[in-house]
Amino acid sequence: MVEPSAVQVAVIVALFSSVLLSSAMNSTEDFNASNLQRPEAGLCAQLIEPSGFPCSEHKTLTKDGFILGIQRVSSNSGNFRRQRGPPVLLIHGLFVAGDAWFLDTPNQSLGFILANRDFDVWVGNVRGTRWSQSHVSLSEKDREFWDWSWQELALYDLTEMIRYVYSVTNSRVFIVGHSQGTIISLAAFTQPDIVEMVGAAALLCPITYLKHITARLPLKLVKMHLDQVMLEMGIHRLNFKSDWGTLIMDVMCNGHVDCEDLLTSVTGKNCWFNSSRIDFYLEYEPHPSSTKNLNHLFQMIREGTFAMYDYGMWKNLKHYGQLKPPKFDLSRIPSSLPLWMGYGGNDALADVTDLQHTLKELQSKPDLLYLENYGHLDFLLSTRSKEDVYDRMLAYFNSLGTYSYD
Repeated sequence: MVEPSAVQVAVIVALFSSVLLSSAMNSTEDFNASNLQRPEAGLCAQLIEPSGFPCSEHKTLTKDGFILGIQRVSSNSGNFRRQRGPPVLLIHGLFVAGDAWFLDTPNQSLGFILANRDFDVWVGNVRGTRWSQSHVSLSEKDREFWDWSWQELALYDLTEMIRYVYSVTNSRVFIVGHSQGTIISLAAFTQPDIVEMVGAAALLCPITYLKHITARLPLKLVKMHLDQVMLEMGIHRLNFKSDWGTLIMDVMCNGHVDCEDLLTSVTGKNCWFNSSRIDFYLEYEPHPSSTKNLNHLFQMIREGTFAMYDYGMWKNLKHYGQLKPPKFDLSRIPSSLPLWMGYGGNDALADVTDLQHTLKELQSKPDLLYLENYGHLDFLLSTRSKEDVYDRMLAYFNSLGTYSYD
């Protein structure tokens, strides 16, 4: 493993020293700012119901004590006697939450489109995000509250959300995931007790391997070992709406990365991204995550593996009974599970080469949609995603023959 240079460490330490000094002068400032941003109303009242869609708030509890917020959305047709279609659980990506599926107009946003096609839409929000920031015994101020990575999101959060929707609807759940939502979905599907509750999955920008990413900013952060330094400095929560989060980006952009187009440096070129609504997007995004989660993702880039969190040899022995973390075996995903995947040639995170690696390990051959000029965000926040992506996804669901969605 290549260690960060002395100059890089000095820059990072100086940055965090100034932040920690400021925090010491007013140790509650960051948390108070976060609390002030927290909405009194839930996602339903803030974003979904104002567009005319019936929505209800639900809560469920993970095995490790996190209280997750889930929303259920219905068609705005006003015909409440009309039978709901199959349940669909939407699983968001990193630094966003369930609101990401509703940020464009009802004719463009996948959450609204599914509801108007009479799907029984359920909106997932993983721990730490704005709509899932509670625990039975821990506070956001506690280090332990942020002691998790996408491994827990897969094996605890997604597991519990699927179980909850399955128990309420008495029906197998369709999964739609984007980016990190596909990482945790595919990891969860390797577990027999989870996948038996799933009817089908549509994965946008699917990721299991990150060895060949070309995104400039993440690669720079990986090279600087920023994730490891942050953990050593005791920074366990990533909140880019806080003062220190903004400062990190300012330092990184000063001479390291051209951040005039920050999205491109993170995700690659997005040809159809709806840039006219950026100010509205930023009212909701980004959401917090944990430094350990970022560390786990960076481990995937450094090591080229799709595996559980690497604690180091001796701690791995304690956690897993072996020196290296166990891999998530994609061949364990049953061939009977219908899979649909949409991916793009401009995606600097969900690289085509890494996807080919994934496809070789699966038992089944998923239905694939390749759009050469699509980037990572084009599949989620795009002026053309309905015609190019969502209509084709719905056609695939329709082809399964179990339901009719027209």
